[in-house]
Amino acid sequence: MKPDFSKNMDGLLPAIIQDEQTKNVLMLGYMNKEAMDKTIESKKVTFFSRTKQRLWTKGEESGNFLYLKDITLDCDNDTFLVLVKPKGPTCHTGSDTCWNTNNKSNFGFLSKLEDVISDRREQANEEKSYVASLFQKGINKIAQKVGEEAVEVIIEAKDNDDDLFLNESADLLFHYLILLQAKGYTLSDVENILINRHK
Repeated sequence: MKPDFSKNMDGLLPAIIQDEQTKNVLMLGYMNKEAMDKTIESKKVTFFSRTKQRLWTKGEESGNFLYLKDITLDCDNDTFLVLVKPKGPTCHTGSDTCWNTNNKSNFGFLSKLEDVISDRREQANEEKSYVASLFQKGINKIAQKVGEEAVEVIIEAKDNDDDLFLNESADLLFHYLILLQAKGYTLSDVENILINRHK
């Protein structure tokens, strides 16, 4: 890794800080060569503070360190991408990120679908929808639907109709998301178990 610190008169390069697990951007800081070297050596992200005009290890006062997992350069060798495991909130305001967003896993459309299911669950007694009706019928009915969809996936897996197999797979995943919430969990809870098993 050969960062080009000469591109900036102050010898500072931007460092984008990204959570290794969630892939969310947590903050932006600046590193000179000394900050980069200390980050790599200590495994705690260190910046050059333009305000304090000195090296500054994130968390040195709050204890909310950013533990280094990987550091790479962009194609021009003038911007760092720093993958970290954060301990506590990153922003001095107490927010998870410096953009006041939650640092939680995002599964794309599946996360949006989880939000829709959650809304339907909260309004199950007022709303007339398929999801609301399942929550009204209770955990036994929801679990039964997951079982039925699982059997249908198995049946379609043995045939050669890819379209039917994928549609049944989508039905199974949809009902599984409903079951998770009926039990008080989300995909993130399952993800954490898989991550811990992988270690």
